[in-house]
Amino acid sequence: MFSRFRINRVLLAGLTIAVATVAILLPAQRTDATVRALLITGGCCHNYRFQSQALTEGISKSLAIEWTVVHEGGNGTRGQIALYDNPDWAKRYDVVVHNECFADTADETYIRKITEAHKAGVPAVVVHCAMHTYRAATLDDWREFLGVTSRRHDHQSRYPVKIVAPEHPVMKGFRTDWVTPMDELYIVDKLWPNATVLATSKSERDGKEHAVAWVNQFGKARVFGTTYGHSDDTFRDPVFIDLLTRGMKWAVNR
Repeated sequence: MFSRFRINRVLLAGLTIAVATVAILLPAQRTDATVRALLITGGCCHNYRFQSQALTEGISKSLAIEWTVVHEGGNGTRGQIALYDNPDWAKRYDVVVHNECFADTADETYIRKITEAHKAGVPAVVVHCAMHTYRAATLDDWREFLGVTSRRHDHQSRYPVKIVAPEHPVMKGFRTDWVTPMDELYIVDKLWPNATVLATSKSERDGKEHAVAWVNQFGKARVFGTTYGHSDDTFRDPVFIDLLTRGMKWAVNR
């Protein structure tokens, strides 16, 4: 079962309306400045229905945005998104948010349908288990797109976040004392050449610092990524939503 829907958030007499599974078209509200965003989600291990709502509503508070959400692939690790069968799947969007978790999907032709669209110039925001998606694949296209290679994570904890690029547009003015809600620290085995680390957290197991936020240039596309985003509490955290919002604004050059 899958759901494909567009969300427009409308404030009427103090009532916030968020509608899923039904497209609401409000042409008068859309302007040339409105960002057309596609959220791809689904797979194992996370409460993606809640995360999708928290992410779309949270970012929409700071950015004029029209969301299309595609939630497919079931709850396992081998899902595929039917949307990618359309060679023009990304062309109508200004940015794609990847928040999916399909570690054991390894079809190279399928993966290239995704990465080639981004390489051509469609910006992206990649969240948490997107970094472990297509982990079983032998080709590196997806990992090069992400900007990092990660295959495992440390235990859940409340991790302090150290900003290492305070003058970067994403991090300038960002909170300097952020400690995450309970979340997983992903072990980053490789930082790709076109990626720049913005923030790190320290492993409680061995003391090593790992990238938790970064930017990447993949072909013509800007990519912002964070490995945080496992728990519902993280998506309830306004600091985390602010990080995603900043990353999206940078990705679409706003």
